[in-house]
Amino acid sequence: MSPFWRIARFATCEAAILLIGTTVNLVPWPAFGQVKNAYDPNVVRKVADQGDVVAQLLLGAMYYEGRGVSQNYAEAARWYRKAAEQGNVVAQFVLGAMYNKGQGVPQNYVEAARWYRKAAEKGHVGAQFDLGFMYEQGRGVSQNYAEAARWYRVAADHGDAVAQFFLGSLYAEGHGVPEDAAAAVRWYRKAADQSNAEAQFNLGDMYVIGVGVSQDYAEAVRWYRNAADQGHTRAQYRLASMFDLGQGVSQDYAEAARWLRRAADQGYADAQSDLALRYCLGQGVAEDYAEAASWYRRAADQGNLFAQDSLGDMYRDGHGVVQDYTEAARWYRKAADQGSSSAQNGLGSMFDSGHGVPQDYVQAYMWMNLAASSARGPFQKTFAQNRDRVAGKMTSQQIAEGQRLTREWKPNTGAAPGGRPTN
Repeated sequence: MSPFWRIARFATCEAAILLIGTTVNLVPWPAFGQVKNAYDPNVVRKVADQGDVVAQLLLGAMYYEGRGVSQNYAEAARWYRKAAEQGNVVAQFVLGAMYNKGQGVPQNYVEAARWYRKAAEKGHVGAQFDLGFMYEQGRGVSQNYAEAARWYRVAADHGDAVAQFFLGSLYAEGHGVPEDAAAAVRWYRKAADQSNAEAQFNLGDMYVIGVGVSQDYAEAVRWYRNAADQGHTRAQYRLASMFDLGQGVSQDYAEAARWLRRAADQGYADAQSDLALRYCLGQGVAEDYAEAASWYRRAADQGNLFAQDSLGDMYRDGHGVVQDYTEAARWYRKAADQGSSSAQNGLGSMFDSGHGVPQDYVQAYMWMNLAASSARGPFQKTFAQNRDRVAGKMTSQQIAEGQRLTREWKPNTGAAPGGRPTN
């Protein structure tokens, strides 16, 4: 989760005007809503040029938003800097955020951390969190989990839900603080109670596995649902799994499919792949191979291994698509290159038969040998039998070449792995 969203909370014109009541300024300003020309740049600039810190803050916000002036991040940064140099805590925070993101100024994490620190030390909660994030990531400062935890805690103690979530994550991982699942749960709960979807999702996970709390599937479902209702895709996916398995709820394949679709519609590849499988099986939805192929393709295009392998199967067999061995081989190769043993076996079969690719026993042997070496359970035996069947058609020199290619093969680490195991 990136902290950049916070800049919007403090860079707006409305926020700048509403802060006038609590900011020391040289010229009295009426409350927002009573200002007819609040966004008249000539009026605001005249006062800002006199050194009024609030006018400088407001003018920065106007340029940031493009309110009353053409949007200009460089001008926004210039006016925020004037206010920041006078000690305005909001301007210091926003200027830090602009350096962090490279808006109106060259991206500079050191400068971002410097301005965040000035605001954080004056009690600005957003700056406290962002400074903690800089320490956790090692941006602009040396990576220091203990310092990250310290600043997260300061912000969390002020009720910041995002800081509470991040502090909980540090306790869960034992970074900067002793590993403490109960403490992680405590901070996750504080954030979750403020509707932080990430915290709700993590709290659901803690209840599923029974870490930091007693295992309680019903509680897990409750927290997953809270996050899922906010559009959290992984929570929607987990909730589908709970309905699928009947954990914490009555087993309901149709409800599982409904939650899978919500996540799939948002582009979550694992949900797309699982929804496709349900269309193949007719589980919770009507059997529909064409619909299955459509969802597999969406997931496969994102690098999902299971979807790529399954799409290869569908093109090979002509299920939901026009039979096309060349397309089958293409999708098998995408998954095989990432290490899918099932796809490697499928690609090997294509080289064995010459369907979709030129017949090549050496390539067939290599791919089937790779499949047999990484598969588990009954798949390993099946893939090994397929390899040995091909070996029976080969010379000893060809087998040696296939073995050499197997030893030298490396997975394509540039591909996005995605997806569950294919066997």
